[in-house]
Amino acid sequence: MARIGVFCASSQRLDQRWLGLAYDLGVEIGRRGHELVSGGGCVGMMGAVADGARAGGARTFGVIPQSLVDLEVADTKSDELVVTDGMASRKLLMIERADAFITLPGGLGTLDELFEVWTTAMLDQHRKPILLLDAGGFYGGLLDWLGGLAREQFVRPSALALLLMAQDVDKAMDLIEASLLGTARGR
Repeated sequence: MARIGVFCASSQRLDQRWLGLAYDLGVEIGRRGHELVSGGGCVGMMGAVADGARAGGARTFGVIPQSLVDLEVADTKSDELVVTDGMASRKLLMIERADAFITLPGGLGTLDELFEVWTTAMLDQHRKPILLLDAGGFYGGLLDWLGGLAREQFVRPSALALLLMAQDVDKAMDLIEASLLGTARGR
């Protein structure tokens, strides 16, 4: 069993396909016997992934800043919900508690989380797998831009190689599980 950290959107105005993707990932995390580490929200994709995880039998661990609890968007159904003093401490605790990370479609907060966990991996502060779930080509523009950064020598190819890619939930989970096995063998 691994603790899978999921970064994703919390917007309540999203198309149903994104909510369905998050729910399906949560179900698969549970079905495969893993635990969910989430941003502790009950809305948008964040709420959908947590609901899916519980439906799939997963234990859920949420981390949410007090400011969002005050807005009444906390996932009070979490098996464990930790309230932090801010977004930075939330991110650090999620990185500490998770064994691997999957980034679903999202906005600025999601990208912030992705880049934080990816940068700390590049700096060899952890060796946890990081996967970008590029459903429907959502991250195509970002990936093109990152490729350009590598071509111009702003990003090392070894840093790009740390980011696993998948287009669907099953492939994402297969890659995460294979990477976790490889990481455990490499210790």
